[in-house]
Amino acid sequence: MDKVLRHWRFKIFTFTWLGYAGFYFCRKNFSVTMPIIIDELGYTKNDMAIVLTVYSFTYMLGQFISGYMSDKWGPRIIVTIGLSIAVIANFTMGMMGSLMAFVFLMGANGLGQSTGWSGLIKNMTPWFLPRERGVIMSWWSTCYVIGAFLATIFATYWATNETILVELGWKRAYIMPAIVLAIITLLYALFTRNRPPDVGLPVLVEEEEVKVSNKSKSEQYNIIKVLIAKRELWIASFIYFVLKLTRYVFLFWLPLYMVEALNYSNQDSGYLSSVYELVGFFGVILAGYISDHLFNSRRFPVVAIMLFLMAIICFIQPLIANLGMLAIGINIGLIGIMTYGPDSILCGATAMDIGGKKGAAMAAGIINGVGSAGQLLSPFVAAYFSEKLGWDALFYGFVLLALIGSALAFSKWHFGGRLDQINPGLETIVEPSGNEKIS
Repeated sequence: MDKVLRHWRFKIFTFTWLGYAGFYFCRKNFSVTMPIIIDELGYTKNDMAIVLTVYSFTYMLGQFISGYMSDKWGPRIIVTIGLSIAVIANFTMGMMGSLMAFVFLMGANGLGQSTGWSGLIKNMTPWFLPRERGVIMSWWSTCYVIGAFLATIFATYWATNETILVELGWKRAYIMPAIVLAIITLLYALFTRNRPPDVGLPVLVEEEEVKVSNKSKSEQYNIIKVLIAKRELWIASFIYFVLKLTRYVFLFWLPLYMVEALNYSNQDSGYLSSVYELVGFFGVILAGYISDHLFNSRRFPVVAIMLFLMAIICFIQPLIANLGMLAIGINIGLIGIMTYGPDSILCGATAMDIGGKKGAAMAAGIINGVGSAGQLLSPFVAAYFSEKLGWDALFYGFVLLALIGSALAFSKWHFGGRLDQINPGLETIVEPSGNEKIS
């Protein structure tokens, strides 16, 4: 491979990875501070559920819009705007403490955060060949696992340490992450480009790309029409709904579960909850390699198996709640593996395969948008189960959800595969006489 191309691929991988990891510094901090805010400011779990629901709602709406905007105007400008919004919202939260301020600013944060996944998937797609996507995207998708882990540790330190800027208390967990994300925003804007031709390099495609007349509107319409007709897109989207509901309960409510159900301190809960992301990292890598090397670049078999295993592990959690931090840490880590593995492969390589190089951002946006409806429900599911039925019942609910997701993935076991056997994506659109042909 040409040296210049290798150099740019490295830059694109690095700074898009940093961009999405950085988003988590201004996302995961809320879960760490939630037990402290409830204790110090007197808010209830239902109050916190309202804040998270507003965040999830704006995040969900933004997902559907962001993919389209990144396809139309390019991800570099859209993601930079989103990063900037997240910085401003979090820095301002560090200056305030009212419930209405949290509602408004977390809503704005959700809009900014929504540009990240679909935009950065779009940014990555033109730089890497389809046959590389399983492995490349498994490594790239560690951005949100490692990002969440580092963000949890970072926010826990600033929310609980008693040596630096003590007078600010929990507010440090918003101000300091905003500063980190501001630096990442600048790096992303300066050092990324949308496509190889933007730096004088040739288009990286394996299939013939046929140029379309009247490209601006008709091609976009055809991409949307073909995408929404794909059964695989909606199966992937619903599975992602299940996964995001589950993952966002763990993402935002795990520290509170450890404080209330296991009687751990705020500091112990913050640090121990980071095991979910730390060990979940291996699920992302494992899913990518198994998909490409064991299942011939098919994604759904990996999702089916890992979700089935997650059901078993969630069933075990209430049974070992009294065995101590080590046992809890191991089990939470295993849940992380079985959550992040299928999560990363669905919203990464699967979205690329379904959408192809012309519709990757749109497919990622739809999958993530439907998934975000699960995220939207997650605060009320967590608050209701923990208040009315108990934390153990919540884990048994995850068992049922995981089994449903696994069954759906099994139904598409044979979808996909290497491009020399089957190409499920939208790779070429031809309009010789007003007719479209999709390979």
